[in-house]
Amino acid sequence: MRVSVIIPALNEEDALARVLADLPRDLVSEVVVVDGGSTDRTREVAQARGARVIQEPRRGYGQACLTGLARVSHPDVVVFLDGDYSDRPAELPRLLAPLASGQADLVIGSRLRGDRQPGALGWHAVVGNRVAVALMRLLFGVQLSDLGPFRAARYAALLSLGLRETRYGWPVEMVARGHLHGLRIVEVPVSYHPRIGRSKITGTVRGTVLAALHMLACMARILSEERFRRSGGRTGVSPPI
Repeated sequence: MRVSVIIPALNEEDALARVLADLPRDLVSEVVVVDGGSTDRTREVAQARGARVIQEPRRGYGQACLTGLARVSHPDVVVFLDGDYSDRPAELPRLLAPLASGQADLVIGSRLRGDRQPGALGWHAVVGNRVAVALMRLLFGVQLSDLGPFRAARYAALLSLGLRETRYGWPVEMVARGHLHGLRIVEVPVSYHPRIGRSKITGTVRGTVLAALHMLACMARILSEERFRRSGGRTGVSPPI
C-alpha cells in the first residue's frame, strides 16, 4: 500500500522531531506536515527530516487535515497523526493491519482501550470524549470507545465522503459520514502519552468544552443533512443547517 501521513502542526518544534523519527519509514510513502502558522521552528524541523511542509494560514484542526488530504500524492491509505508525540508513530502497523487485510475502510486508534499513561488525557477530556461517543452511538449507531486523532483510512473512501468540517468537529464528521456511507469502521487499541508542549485543544477545561460544542454542532448538521436527503427535499422538511 502507498501510505501518506498527514500531520497538522502548530508550534510543535520540540515534539515533531520525535514524531518524524519514530515513523516506520518502510511503511510510509510520504509525510505531509500542514503548518498552521507556527512562530517557532516547526517548518524547519519538518523539512530537515524529510517531510513536505504545506503552510495553511486558515486556522482550524479540520482545515489542516482537509488541506493535507487535498495535497497528498494519490496514496492508497491516508494516516492522520498529531505532531505532539502523545500517540506513538511506531504503532502505525496496528492501524494499517485491518486495511491491509481488507477488513476495514477506516481505522480509529482507541486511547481508552489501549495503554493510557497517567496525565496523558485530563479528566475533562475523558468525560467529553465519553459523552461524544455515547451521542455517536445514540444518533448514528456507531459503536466506538474513542474518537482519537490517530486514524487511518482508504484515500478513495475519504474523498467520497465530501468532508468539509474545518474545526474540532472533524473527528466526528469523518466517523459519522463514513458510517452513513457504509464504510467498515474498526477500532484498535493504541497507547497514549503526555504530550510534549502545551495542548491547543483538550489541555484545559475551556478547550475541551469548545471542542465538544463544535462536535455537537457537527452532529446536528450531519443529521439535518441526512434528514433532508432522505426526504428528497420535500416541503415541510428543514434544509441542512
